Amino acid sequence: MKDNPFSLWVYLSQSPLLWLTVTLMVYATTDAVSLATRRHPLANPVLHAMWIIGAFLLATGTSYTTYFAGAQFVHFLLGPATVALAVPLYENRKRVVSSIVPMLVALVAGSVTAVVSVVLLAEFAGLPRDVVLSLAPKSVTAGVAMGIAESLHADPSLAAVAVILTGIMGAIIVSPLMNRTGVTDFRARGFAAGLAAHGIGTARAFQVDEIAGVFSGIAMSLNALVTSFLVPMVVTLLVR
Repeated sequence: MKDNPFSLWVYLSQSPLLWLTVTLMVYATTDAVSLATRRHPLANPVLHAMWIIGAFLLATGTSYTTYFAGAQFVHFLLGPATVALAVPLYENRKRVVSSIVPMLVALVAGSVTAVVSVVLLAEFAGLPRDVVLSLAPKSVTAGVAMGIAESLHADPSLAAVAVILTGIMGAIIVSPLMNRTGVTDFRARGFAAGLAAHGIGTARAFQVDEIAGVFSGIAMSLNALVTSFLVPMVVTLLVR
């Protein structure tokens, strides 16, 4: 190590614990900034943690495979975190049951709009067929979107990128948009966030209000189911 000033870094960069620590520290910092700005939409911690870590990986020449060897521990927690959504759902079950009809109507309208709009826009822009197919499931969670893309012989990686960008954009604009349009019911606000921006939108909804988070989680889950059946049909009818 004395002969090479970078040898310590080379040693540390191969340790999974380093990338787990970097991920947690960066997110904790961006979340603190978000909290200091009273959860301003543009201070979204996911957005800023993503580009900071990405820039750090580029600057250090670290491959994603090496990074994920440590970050996979955070990835593992996505499962328990999703299951944990059942707790506030159970606590607010009466309110959820009373809203079941408008939720189903909104689910169908939102799912159809999300898929059809992106397919038509991508077709109008003249994008290649495999790109159109990869963009179609953009409003569901990454795991589901990648599975749908793979079943359509599209690019799962591109689908995952589209999902992340959709989630971040949705989380940023949902509160200002709802405020501007005068939507004050947190059930509707949350459902819209989960339907359009999946998990990232749901995280944003919980930051705003617990009821919004509950309905966002429901929308995220139901939309994944509906979109799985909807995308193949839309692709068959609209994609050349």
